[in-house]
Amino acid sequence: MQHIPRFAFLRRILFPYNGEEQLTPKQSARVLLAWVLFFPVCMSILTVIITVLSGYPLHTMLSMLLFTFLSGVGIFGILGVLVILVNNKSARIRQAWKARDEQL
Repeated sequence: MQHIPRFAFLRRILFPYNGEEQLTPKQSARVLLAWVLFFPVCMSILTVIITVLSGYPLHTMLSMLLFTFLSGVGIFGILGVLVILVNNKSARIRQAWKARDEQL
């Protein structure tokens, strides 16, 4: 039976892989989707709460909500791509070290 590590809750949502191997395109898409949705949705919920408590009109609240969500998608989408690239690069380096050590 293969041992599957149990990660913390946020780790399971944002990056549920061990980092030993490069991510497949499907895994990369899952990580990117998690990053693009998780943080912007959290930020949008906070924006709605703040704008409702502040008593802003509906059109102002909707424009703030849209700006928050789209800027979060952009920022965290870029960060998600960076996470994927760094993971894949470190996995290639780790695999090269293992191959070199096995040859010695």
